[in-house]
Amino acid sequence: MKERLVFLFKMAVQSVMVNKLRGILTALGVVFGVAAVIAMLAIGSGAKKFILDQMRLIGTNNIVFTHKTTDSKSEQETGEESTTTSAGNENELKPWAPGMSKGDVDVIRSIASVDLVSPEIIRKTKAIYNGKILDIRCVGITNSFFELNHLETYKGTLFTEEHLNNALPVCVIGKNVETKLFSGTDPVGQSIKCGTNYFTIIGVLDKRVAAREALVSLGLRDLNSDIFIPFEVSLIRFGDRSLIRSEHLGQRGRQEGGDEPEIQQIDRLVVRVDDSRYLQPTADVIARLLKRRHGGQIDFDMEIPELLLQQEQKTQDMFNLVLAVIAGISLLVGGIGIMNIMLASVYERIKEIGLRRALGATHQDIVLQFLIEAVLVSTIGGIMGVFLGIAAASAISTAAEIPTIISWWSIVLSFGVAASIGLAFGIFPAQKAAKLDPIEALRTD
Repeated sequence: MKERLVFLFKMAVQSVMVNKLRGILTALGVVFGVAAVIAMLAIGSGAKKFILDQMRLIGTNNIVFTHKTTDSKSEQETGEESTTTSAGNENELKPWAPGMSKGDVDVIRSIASVDLVSPEIIRKTKAIYNGKILDIRCVGITNSFFELNHLETYKGTLFTEEHLNNALPVCVIGKNVETKLFSGTDPVGQSIKCGTNYFTIIGVLDKRVAAREALVSLGLRDLNSDIFIPFEVSLIRFGDRSLIRSEHLGQRGRQEGGDEPEIQQIDRLVVRVDDSRYLQPTADVIARLLKRRHGGQIDFDMEIPELLLQQEQKTQDMFNLVLAVIAGISLLVGGIGIMNIMLASVYERIKEIGLRRALGATHQDIVLQFLIEAVLVSTIGGIMGVFLGIAAASAISTAAEIPTIISWWSIVLSFGVAASIGLAFGIFPAQKAAKLDPIEALRTD
């Protein structure tokens, strides 16, 4: 039996080699189908990894609130009627919007579904050490910030209860700050100047690797370039903006060509919910609570990154489904092409089939010969499709800046599908050939 199979395989190879161009053209449908499958799976895997990386950057179950400046149109946003008498009055006061504060943080913490709250005070300033100057952000935080962002130090420590309770002038720096200001020097224990204030460095954060595109798309900062100080220390050293607003009340809304003075105590607030099912309801409750506490003004922007990423994942899944359908159609067309060519080959070789049957070839021999030919053509198409798919995935990744990941299982799957296409669509022509009457076949010119 083994010798017979080897003989049939050699005959099938000879038949394919005699008509090389026809074999290649027959395999083209399989080539493009397999290439589409590999490229599709590579794009899908790359997109999934990209979204998971983004999820790790922002954490899970988070709601992000950021400060925004309100204007006289804010009543329209809240659906309330304007209380001003003249929209065109140049001396019209803008609505009072106090911004987010520590009081808001305390109230939000009391909500049952809230697990963690991390307030941030962001001050842009210059860091100076040993004659070197670097533009940085000095961020006032609590230890909740490190927990939310999964940050650890590789040198020194994070803030302790002593640092926080006594408002000590200490800081934790990002990896880029260490690289640019402390080259060749251990920064832990050193004193660094931020603006007009001096802080003692107690730790250096592990470097967080993230693509710039990912940070921009999520509205995140590069934490490697920031300096972090305790929340209360920021209020003391840089000033509490909410405490000096009385001198600006008469000017608010009447400044010409100048920016409205900042009055918010907190620039950014991240809330973590204990269960993803309560993300949207909790966000709605907090938004209404902040609006009520801020005199009916919406002076904050709210974003739920996880829901945005889930929507992005749904869009990506739909895109992958479209690609899968296209790949399936290509493979179907390729299989039909193989069947058509094999049927044509049967009619071309009727006399050869009759001669083989007359010399002792069995019904099974004829079926196996034509099946092997069909599988051989589709396998060649599968090999060509694998290389084309890998090249296409690489080209897409470079041209469109879309991450792609080519896995071995996708190649094996595509190759297996290609061989199965030849087997499935080769059965009918093989049966057709085997059922020919040898006597009638030999009479055919």
